Amino acid sequence: MTTIHVDGDACPVREEVYRVAFRLGVKVIVVGNGARPVRLPDHPDLRLQIVPDGADAADDWIAEHITRGDVCVTQDIPLAARCLEKGARALSPRGHVWTAENIGGALAGRAVNQARREAGAITGGPAPKSGADRSRFLSALDTMVRTAQRDGAAPPPRAWVPFE
Repeated sequence: MTTIHVDGDACPVREEVYRVAFRLGVKVIVVGNGARPVRLPDHPDLRLQIVPDGADAADDWIAEHITRGDVCVTQDIPLAARCLEKGARALSPRGHVWTAENIGGALAGRAVNQARREAGAITGGPAPKSGADRSRFLSALDTMVRTAQRDGAAPPPRAWVPFE
């Protein structure tokens, strides 16, 4: 059965996730360290998983528990890569679908920007979210969950293999 895992402390689209999950009858696990209070609607298919404080505690929990056929909603590119390695699907809150074909370039770009920031460059942040982003997210999540439900018995998507 498909479960949506939400990297939850700073997720700006939790309400949209709930809407899609309720409509499609899938479970949702919102994972966070509790630093930002998250209030879930009262629904039997929603669960809040609190993890210890730590830089990657929520990411580690999701990567450990996600399975083939599940979906992860995250802004974190390395977490998306870890989910793809497990045969799961990953989606950004802007509706960008992470795949084996595009995750490597995203990781490389992230590493370059991190190196530039460490060298003192100002790399800027993400653009503000728009209504089009939310619409794209809803559409992509709906499609991704439906595909995951249909493909439950199919072989997992080709896993992304990081450069060694």
